[in-house]
Amino acid sequence: MTIALIIAISIGGAILILLTIGLLIIGIIKTAKTGGFSKKEKTANAEEAKMIQDIYHGLSKMEERVETLETILLDRRKKDFNNEGL
Repeated sequence: MTIALIIAISIGGAILILLTIGLLIIGIIKTAKTGGFSKKEKTANAEEAKMIQDIYHGLSKMEERVETLETILLDRRKKDFNNEGL
């Protein structure tokens, strides 16, 4: 009786282990095929990437404006210095 119980538990455990490994493999394959994200997550990631790009472009434009203003201020300073020196 105890031997039959041990064999039944062993077979049941083996089936559960095989089932778990099979489900893991299926999950990994499914994740690899779909890219790992749902459509909702992909859309959210795309929107986030677009916002980051917009911010980057805005900061680049701002950097150009600051450089232009610095040039204008330096030119004025040189002009004022030259006028005072005369």
